[in-house]
Amino acid sequence: MKILALFPEATTATQLLSKEKTLGLDEFLKNTEHKLTIVTSDKEVDDYIEDVDVVISSPFLPAYITKERANKAKNLKLAITAGIGSDHVDLDAAIDKGITVAEIPGSNNVSVAEQNVMEALLLLRNYEEGHRQAEEGEWDLPKVGAKAHDMFGKTIGIFGFGRIGQLTAERLKPFEVHLQYNDPYRKEDIEEKLGIKYVDFDILVKTSDVIIIQSPLTKDTKNKFDKDVICNLKDSAVLVNCARGGIVERNAIAEAVNRGKVRYGGDVWYPQPAPKNHPWRSLEQTGLTVHYSGMTVEAQGRIQKGVFEILTSFMENNPIEETYLIVANHKVANKSYQTQN
Repeated sequence: MKILALFPEATTATQLLSKEKTLGLDEFLKNTEHKLTIVTSDKEVDDYIEDVDVVISSPFLPAYITKERANKAKNLKLAITAGIGSDHVDLDAAIDKGITVAEIPGSNNVSVAEQNVMEALLLLRNYEEGHRQAEEGEWDLPKVGAKAHDMFGKTIGIFGFGRIGQLTAERLKPFEVHLQYNDPYRKEDIEEKLGIKYVDFDILVKTSDVIIIQSPLTKDTKNKFDKDVICNLKDSAVLVNCARGGIVERNAIAEAVNRGKVRYGGDVWYPQPAPKNHPWRSLEQTGLTVHYSGMTVEAQGRIQKGVFEILTSFMENNPIEETYLIVANHKVANKSYQTQN
């Protein structure tokens, strides 16, 4: 069996998800007949895709399995996301070609939930301006304080209320905020427990001081936060996106940030890695980082465990545990990735 994995090349530091450490796959496959090839860029995938059986990549540096590549990959049977998400895989093509698509649920739930809270606080407190002044030798306190706000008492909306959204709400509750959410699947059993209420999407947009996006990227959510939606946000609203860059209309959010309508932060881009001329790179006073919220040391350990479990089942011709599956047997196997239209 031939396995192709896309991991970043380390520079001054390394990690499990790297060309050097190979997520431990070198050791895992030792003394087997399976061949592992590591590449460090999506472009290299085309050199190997024709005869590989398995492709492994992370949301942080994905191998894009497009319709064209799926047609070219005559032997491809399994595409594993070393993390959460499937937007780098054309699910329709996977369904058509019988390619199983799997992810590692729970691997970075806590990591991303913590990042959501951190981003919200950074943006509300105008942290970046304060840090910029400290770094550049300024001391203009009014310029910082005039746009610094408490989280206490704010209305926090969460778009997408799966496990990460719920963990985010749990971590926000002690700040004594008003919590609300929108999701295709209402979760009434959790509402009372977390003190959170369900609202329509339009209400979420118009009434939230902070909106945290925690939805998968699907046909329904692509560019969900478009120009019209962004215009309906409260003035000076905070928008945090540690889900997927494609959920927010790229140029619309750039224009809104530049005119002071919203503050935008998060760690997801489209495409990834983002080109140097990506319009978000030049935005001021945002909490944007590279995509690392779900790539803590602890999360990488959980990702490794999940990838090993999936590969073990696959190599032994046993069914892959259902919780890992996004697409299997020519159909979507996870309701989170089912479209509503």
